[in-house]
Amino acid sequence: MARAFIGFGGNIGDTRQLITDAIVCLAQRSELHIVAKSCFYQSAPVEALGGDYINAVIEIETQLTHYGLLHVCQAIEQEFSRERPYANASRTLDLDILSYEGVTQNETELMLPHPKIIERSFVLLPLLEIAPDFFLPNFGELKAYLPKVAHQRIEKLPCRNCDCGGNAVYSQTAH
Repeated sequence: MARAFIGFGGNIGDTRQLITDAIVCLAQRSELHIVAKSCFYQSAPVEALGGDYINAVIEIETQLTHYGLLHVCQAIEQEFSRERPYANASRTLDLDILSYEGVTQNETELMLPHPKIIERSFVLLPLLEIAPDFFLPNFGELKAYLPKVAHQRIEKLPCRNCDCGGNAVYSQTAH
């Protein structure tokens, strides 16, 4: 099983509920297991227009290849009516594979690790919440990049009916 991290975000509709529902969709797949889920964060758009975003990150173990995981994430986005009218458009739901164990690649369809992983507070804070010592080859410990994103507005939201802080373990019958 490979370890991977997926980032969630959106700023159209009830984004908290959409992210929760998308996580449940992932949890119902037999080829992956959700290990941890961050709390929700509200952040200002970065290089995008529109209202604030809600973001979260999950850690999974999966039997899927990195491309298999990409296709599952894209199918869930479509299920939740994700549209891509232009780059960085507002969205109902966005799923990004942030890291997939042992894979480094720079291809158009899938770049791993995610090319903006160290530039976004809305990725770093929830990721480091569930994996505080996260290390990537060629980058080092990700917590070293926090000062570079300190100017980006972000707020950890109070949890509603969830275990945050990396303690939540989701089964195929996740709530």
